[in-house]
Amino acid sequence: MTVSDPGTPEPRPATPGASSVEQLRKDGNELFKCGDYEGALTAYTQALDLGVTPQDQAILHRNRSACYLKLEDYDKAEIEASKAIEKDGGDVKALYRRSQALEKLGRLDQAVLDLQRCVSLEPKNKVFQEALRSIGGQIQEKVRYMSSTDAKVEQMFQILLDPQEKGTEKKQKASQNLVVLAREDAGAEKIFRNNGVQLLQRLLDTGEADLMLAALRTLVGICSEHQSRTVATLSVLGTRRVVFILGVENQAVSLAACHLLQVMFDALKEGVRKGFRGKEGAIIVDPARELKVLISNLLELLTEVGVSGQGRDNALALLIKTVPRKSLKDPNNSLTLWVIDQGLRKILEVGGSVQEPPGALTVTANSRMSASILLNKLFDDLKCDAERENFHRLCENYIKSWFEDQGLAGKLRAIQTVSCLLQGPCDAGNRALELSGVMETVIALCASEREEEQLVAVEALIHAAGKAKRASFITANGVSLLKDLYKRSEKDSIRIRALVGLCKLGSAGGTDFSMKQFAEGSTLKLAKQCRKWLCNDQIDAGTRRWAVEGLAYLTFDADVKEEFVEDEAALKALFQLSRSEERSVLFAVASGLVNCTNSYDYEEPDPKMVELAKYAKQHVPEQHPKDKPSFVRARVKKLLAAGVVSALTCMVKTESPVLTNSCRELLARVFLALVEEAEDRGTVVAQGGGKALLPLALEGTDVGQTKAAQALAKLTITSNPEMTFPGERIYEVVRPLVSLLHLNCSGLQNFEALMALTNLAGISERLRQKIVKEKAVPMIEGYMFEEHEMIRRAATECMCNLAMSKEVQDLFEAEGNDRLKLLVLYSGEDDDLLRRAAAGGLAMLTSVRPSLCGRIPQVTTHWLEILQALLLSSNQELQHRGAVVVLNMVEASREIASTLMESEVLEILSVLARGKEGPVTRAAVACLGKAVEYGLIKPNQDGQ
Repeated sequence: MTVSDPGTPEPRPATPGASSVEQLRKDGNELFKCGDYEGALTAYTQALDLGVTPQDQAILHRNRSACYLKLEDYDKAEIEASKAIEKDGGDVKALYRRSQALEKLGRLDQAVLDLQRCVSLEPKNKVFQEALRSIGGQIQEKVRYMSSTDAKVEQMFQILLDPQEKGTEKKQKASQNLVVLAREDAGAEKIFRNNGVQLLQRLLDTGEADLMLAALRTLVGICSEHQSRTVATLSVLGTRRVVFILGVENQAVSLAACHLLQVMFDALKEGVRKGFRGKEGAIIVDPARELKVLISNLLELLTEVGVSGQGRDNALALLIKTVPRKSLKDPNNSLTLWVIDQGLRKILEVGGSVQEPPGALTVTANSRMSASILLNKLFDDLKCDAERENFHRLCENYIKSWFEDQGLAGKLRAIQTVSCLLQGPCDAGNRALELSGVMETVIALCASEREEEQLVAVEALIHAAGKAKRASFITANGVSLLKDLYKRSEKDSIRIRALVGLCKLGSAGGTDFSMKQFAEGSTLKLAKQCRKWLCNDQIDAGTRRWAVEGLAYLTFDADVKEEFVEDEAALKALFQLSRSEERSVLFAVASGLVNCTNSYDYEEPDPKMVELAKYAKQHVPEQHPKDKPSFVRARVKKLLAAGVVSALTCMVKTESPVLTNSCRELLARVFLALVEEAEDRGTVVAQGGGKALLPLALEGTDVGQTKAAQALAKLTITSNPEMTFPGERIYEVVRPLVSLLHLNCSGLQNFEALMALTNLAGISERLRQKIVKEKAVPMIEGYMFEEHEMIRRAATECMCNLAMSKEVQDLFEAEGNDRLKLLVLYSGEDDDLLRRAAAGGLAMLTSVRPSLCGRIPQVTTHWLEILQALLLSSNQELQHRGAVVVLNMVEASREIASTLMESEVLEILSVLARGKEGPVTRAAVACLGKAVEYGLIKPNQDGQ
C-alpha cells in the first residue's frame, strides 16, 4: 500500500451488514475535507459505538487521530493512534499520525521509532523518509544542546555560590543566563536533573535580593506547566518556606515569589501540557492535597505578625486568582467551601485590621480592598442558600466576638470588618449592620474626639449609605451628622470622608434630573470642594482618594460633569492619582469617567409609556439637558485633550486585585465612548488605546468584553490594522471580533465585526487562517442571509476576502452546498455594493478553482442574464469582475465557452473589446481570443 497523503482519513470498502457504520465513516470523511474536524470526530465516534470489526475500529481510531491533529490536541491524537495500532500493528497511517503527535509533544525518541517502522513497511514513501530525516536532525540538535548545557549549568552555580564573586558583573551575567536557560523546557529539565533545586535553595539562603530573584525566576522555569517538578520542588524547599518568601520586605522578591506560586498553582491544577510526559510517572501526586497545603500556608501568612503589607497583598491576590471557580458552569466549588471553613476568619482579620494598636497586622492602602474582593468572590462562588447561610453565620460570629467582649478597640475592629463586608459581599454586610448595637455605635463614634475612631465610623457610614436597606435610615438620621462633621471638624481626613457621605446621599437620584436630594446648587458646591481636595498634592493619596469617590457619585449630575471636564487641573490630578500606588482609587476613577462620557446603559423611554405614566401620576425619569449627545461629544473631546487615554492604558496594566472584572467593564465602556467618533480614533491609537483594549476584550464580564471588542472593531474599520496592532498583536484581535458575531450581540455589533474582519482578511493568509480557526466562517455565512442589507453586504464582502484561503475554497468546492449559488444570485441583485462583493468572490473562486466554472450554469437558470448584466453595468468595477468571471469560465472548458459564445455575451464582449484600453477591454479580448482558439468564432478580416 502506498500512502500519498498520510494526514487524510481513508475510506475503505463497506463490510457486509455495516451500512450505517460505512455511512457514518463517509460522513466523517466529508466533514473532515470541509474542515469541520469536530463534526468528523462526532461521526467517527458514533460509528465506533455501533460495535464494529477490529479492522474498522483501527480505521476509525486513526481517523479520530487525524481530527485531533488538526485540532492541535496532540495527547488525544497519540492515544487514538495507539488504539488503532493495537488493533492493527501494521497500520502505517496510524504509526505516522502517532509520530506526528509525539513530535509535537516533544517526545522525539518515541516519534523516531514509529517513523522507522513506517519506513520499514514502505521503504519508497518519500513523506516518511523526509519526516525521518527531519526528526533525526532535531534529535541530534537536542543531544548537542543537552551535552553543552551540562557544563554551563555547573559553571553558573559555581559563580553564583562563590563568596569571592560577590556583586561582580560575572555573577550578574551568570544569574541572567540561568533564568534564560530555565525558560526552555529542555534547559529547565537539565537544571532540575543536575541537583538544581538544592543549589537554588542555597541561593535563597543567602538572603541577597539579587540572588533570591535569580533563584525564584529560575524556579518559575522549572515548575512552569510541569506537575512532577513542581511537587519535587515543594518537597525540597518546603511549602511553608516558599510561601513565606512572600512576606519579605523587598517588593521585587515578594513579587517574584508571588509569580512562582502562581506558576505552581497552575501546574498543580492543569497538570502537564508539554514535554517530558514519560517522566511524570516517576512521582505520584494528589494535586488536590498539594493545592490545599499551599492554600493553607497562604491563609496562615495572612495573619502572621511580621509579614510585610506587600506580602499580605500578594497572598490575597493569589487566593483571589486560585480559589474561586473560573466558570460557574463548573459544578465543583469544594475548594471555596474549604477555604471558607478554614480561613474566613483570617481573611476577615485582614479586612478588619486597624492601624493603631501595637502588634497590629501591617497592611497597605490596598489590603482591606483586596480582602473585600476575595470575600466577594468567595460569596459569589457559593451555590445554594445553605452555603450562603453558613458564610453569614461565620461572619456574624466573628463580628460579635470583637463587638461584645473586647471593649472599644474590639468595637472598632468589628465596625471595620462590617465596612470590609459592605465593600465586598454586601448581603453579608447588610446583615452585619442589623446586629444589635452596631449601627448605633457607628453613629456614636462619628462624634468621637479621637481621629482614628471617627475615621472608622465615618467610613462605615459612607459604605452603609449606598445600601438600599440603610440609605433611607441614614438620609433621615445621618445627613445632619455628616454636615456637622464637614463644617466643624478641623481634620481634613474627617471632613473629606463626611463630604463623600453627603455626595453619596446627594446622588441617590442617579441620572434622573427630576430626583434631587439636596437644594439647587448644593451638588455643585460639594463637587467644587472635592476638586479642591483632589488638586491639593499636600494631602496624602489615601485621603485624596475619597475626593475621587465623591466625584464618582456627583458626576451623575450633568452640571457637575460640565464643570469637571472644564477643570484641567482637576483632570490632571485625577489621572496622576490613577497612576499612583493607591490602587483602590481605580474603580472610583473609572466610575467618574463612565459618568462624564455617558457610557452607562441608557434607554430612551417609550413616549407612549411616558404619557401613560403621567396619566397614572407615576414618576417619569427625566434626562438632564446637558446629557444630550452634543454635550457628551464635547466632554469626550476635552477628556481626550487632557490625556485620558494614557491614564486608562496605565489602569489596564495594573497588576492588582482591585482591577476587578467590574472595573474592567467600566474601562471598556469609557474606551467605547472615546472611539465613537471616527475622527477621535487616531488619537486613541496614538496614545496606546489599541493595545490596552486587547486584555479588556479577553477578560472580564461578558458586557465588558463585548464593549471592548466593539471598540476594537471600530478601530480596525477606520485605521490600518497593521499600524494599530503591530506585530503579533494583530492576531489577538481576531477572537474578540469573532465574539461579536454571536446572535446575542446587536445588529450594529455584528455589522462592525464583519467590517473589521473584512479588513483583516484582506491583509495576509495567516490572518485568514486565524479567522477560519476561530470558527467564524459558519457565522459569516449565516449573516449572508440576513434581512438587513448592510449586514448582508458586509458578510458577503468578508467572505469575498476569505475566499483567498484554501480552506474556504474547499468549502465552496465541496459537493452538496449552495455557497456558490448564493454568490451567483447576489451578483444579480439591485444593490451595487452587494453585487460588487459577490462578483469579486466569484472572480476570485473561479480563478483559483476552475472546477467551479462548470457548476455556475447548474446553480441557477438565470446565470447568463446575471453575467450579461455585470458586463453591461455602468460601474467599471462590476464590469471588470464580470469580465474576469466570463474569462475564467471560457478558459475552464470549451463546452462552457461554446454556451457563452452562442448567447448575447459574444456581442457584448465584441463591443467591450473595442473600448478604451483597460482591464475590462483586456479581459474581453482574452475571452474572444480563447474562443477563436477553440474554433468557436472566427477573427475579423483585420485580425481583430
